[in-house]
Amino acid sequence: MPPTSAPSIAHSIAPSISADEATFFGNLAADWWNPRGSSAMLHKITPLRAGFIRDVAVERFGLDHRSRSALAGLKALDIGCGAGLVTETLARMGAEVTGIDAAPENIAAASAHATAGGLAIDYRAVSAEALAATGERFDIVTCLEVVEHVADRDSFFASLATMVAPGGIAILSTPNRTARSWAVLIGGAEMIMRSIPRGAHAWQRFMTPAELREALTNAGLRVTGETGLTWRPGQGFRLGPDNSINYFLTAVPA
Repeated sequence: MPPTSAPSIAHSIAPSISADEATFFGNLAADWWNPRGSSAMLHKITPLRAGFIRDVAVERFGLDHRSRSALAGLKALDIGCGAGLVTETLARMGAEVTGIDAAPENIAAASAHATAGGLAIDYRAVSAEALAATGERFDIVTCLEVVEHVADRDSFFASLATMVAPGGIAILSTPNRTARSWAVLIGGAEMIMRSIPRGAHAWQRFMTPAELREALTNAGLRVTGETGLTWRPGQGFRLGPDNSINYFLTAVPA
């Protein structure tokens, strides 16, 4: 596994990157690992995300579900990794992991946290387009709560698709564009509970499952599954068929 790399000075300019979005989330970097801070909701859903990714990978690659290092021998890419919540989880499951983000501040925070935890993760402040141009391929490509922040989606999805190795799998999650997602994520989490930073989401940028399926298909991937990630009062977050708030799509090379 490669050593944790030093963060780049600046991310590459690319069609998929919104400078405003990169700046917004880069300003949150120092607080990313605080479970009661600006990324509180991400901390709450990360165990569900990790379990889902593990289950999908175990099934896709015929791995031992009992192993603590079930992803050993696989190369994984976490696109839009932030300060590394999911990236570190992939590394702890045994994968050889690369994490990329548009904000150099996030990569610096992610690198420091990984080093402190003794994890060797290849962190890079680069765009999806720049990494795709290197020709690197990965068995697992994760892209979680990212597509709603992307500027040029066609460029982004084309780059993502080329980085999924033959036989590999892409795992994406994003909020659905529904009245309920606005009520829970923006009205509730941003405006009332403040478990998501105010202004983190633009509801009109959310993608419906049909829209995301079409985008992935156009990029050369075949969607293989959909799972909802929902929230219920008194129950918290759950995986299941309800995709009215958030959902996962899995896809493989067509």
